[in-house]
This record gives sequence, C-alpha cells and structure tokens, in this order.
Amino acid sequence: MLRDLDGLRVEVDEKNRIGYLILDRPPLNIVSFKGRAQIRAIIEAFDEDDDVGVVVIKGANGVFTSGGDVKRFPDIPKNKMSDLADNIGAPERCSKPVIAAIEKYAFGVGFELSLACDFRFATNGSLVGLPESAIGQMPGSGGSARVVRLIGMTRAKDIVMLGKRVPAQEAKDIGLITDVADNENALEELVVDYAAKLNALAPISLRSLKRVLNATLDSPLNVALDLEGHSYEKLRWTEDYNEGIKAFSERRKPSYKGR
Repeated sequence: MLRDLDGLRVEVDEKNRIGYLILDRPPLNIVSFKGRAQIRAIIEAFDEDDDVGVVVIKGANGVFTSGGDVKRFPDIPKNKMSDLADNIGAPERCSKPVIAAIEKYAFGVGFELSLACDFRFATNGSLVGLPESAIGQMPGSGGSARVVRLIGMTRAKDIVMLGKRVPAQEAKDIGLITDVADNENALEELVVDYAAKLNALAPISLRSLKRVLNATLDSPLNVALDLEGHSYEKLRWTEDYNEGIKAFSERRKPSYKGR
C-alpha cells in the first residue's frame, strides 16, 4: 500500500523527531479515494517508528487541501463509502500527538482529517469548512460528528448544514482551531516549537493523556474518572515518572526515555 503513494509524501525530521505526512497533488492537493487508506497506513507506520515523537500533517504548494476528488466519486462502488471515517480517523487513534498545519484551505475530507488531529494550527486568512451540502451530500469521514463534539450542536448545524467556509481566526475563537499564525513561515515555526514542547514530555504520559481525553467524550463521568484513575496509577510505576520527580527535586530538566 505504501509503495505507490497517491498524492502523498512522507518525510522524517530525525533531529526534531517529527514525522511529516505531506498532501501533495498540485495545485490544491486533492485527496483521492486510494489516498485515504494510505493516510491511515502512513500514520500507523509513524506510530511504530521510534524516531518519530510527533506526527505533522501538512500540504505542499502553499495549501493544505481543497478536499476530496469529487468528480471521481461516481466511479467508486456504492458499498465502499460507509467506512471512510475509519481511514480519516487514524490521527485520533495514533498513540502519538498529531498536529495539522493548515494553509489557505482545509475543506471536506481535508478538514475532517484535521479534526481527527490533536492540534490544528492555521495561517491567518486560511478557510476551513465542510461544504458537502452544496453538492447534495454530507460529510462522510467523521466531520459532522467531530464538529458537534468540539463546538456544540447550535454552531455545528449553522456551519455544517450551510456548508460555511470559516476564516481561521473565527475558527479559533469558537474552538475549531488551536492557534493562528501570521504567515507560512510563522506557521512552520509554531508547529516545530509546539512539537518540541510535546517531545520534551514523557511519551507514556502523553499516550495515556490522549487516550483518556479522547475517551472522555464518549464516556459517562464515572467511567471517565475510572479510566483516568487507572491510567494515573499505572504511570506511577514508570521510570519516566521517577525521573520526573527526581528532576523536579533537583531543579533540572527531566530526561525521559519512554519507559
């Protein structure tokens, strides 16, 4: 599956421990049906790569992506479309932090992919949205469900049912985006800096936090509290926790090993 990537590229920055999944199909980086499964496979590979601490999804050509290959949708078998969310939801399942770096456009499946990430950063002036209603369809890769969870039903219906294109700053203000950068260079700097902060933390702690926070959305309070408590208890047995306590006592930066 990974031998012939369809509109995708992979790069690894070993120095900064960042794995890049790059959407690259000029001019607007349209995501193909084949590419969706490859996105899942790439993220799963990054999850097993010890040289990667943080995954970053970004677009080439100065744009994230305008969305899916709409013109080819009629060619896809009708019974092959009900599980699209499984592929695009790979960032959420990844045990490592995943960042979406958005430039210019993040529409349709592209925005859905970013919604499955842990953090979304965008350049000022970028637009995000789920415009599927304009062609008589609806989001099919988890977009509507994740938007509701992030910003609530009232705002979600306004944005998704009307297929609105939301400016980055407004998206930040309502909780769809983590932060906004002034331009492309500032976005890259922001992403690398944020990844460095994440990589400086204990990997096992981050994995546990991500699992607990994600599970909380779908769990009753008593179940979420139980999961949090067991995860907290488990972390007390790790070498990294002992290192964290020792570093705190010695007033130095900890050196975590992921054990």
